[in-house]
Amino acid sequence: QVQLVESGGGLVQAGGSLRLSCAASGRTFSNYARAWFRQAPGKEREFVAAISWSGGSTYYADSVKGRFTISRDNAKNTVYLQMNSLKPEDTAVYHCAADRDFWGTIKTKPGYWGQGTQVTVSS
Repeated sequence: QVQLVESGGGLVQAGGSLRLSCAASGRTFSNYARAWFRQAPGKEREFVAAISWSGGSTYYADSVKGRFTISRDNAKNTVYLQMNSLKPEDTAVYHCAADRDFWGTIKTKPGYWGQGTQVTVSS
């Protein structure tokens, strides 16, 4: 059974930092692009960041550029999201995802999803 399991969420004050992790099991995702999405209450799920299978290419939503960093460790089948300078508007459930297509569907309709981890930023 393929699973993506997020961890590292929590409550943090504005300006603080959190590091999310997403561990994969059931298959290797070393040749898949990986991504993070988020969904705030009452809003649609939105793309946050993506990383290519090698880690050599990344891209970010404008709202998090310069504050968030996506990285991966293929030996651990894990992807990370380092979130700095957090704002109350970053409050959401954060989901990780995986897909073969870094240039297309990873950003719109990835094939694999995790259940999510809650991030709450207080003002």
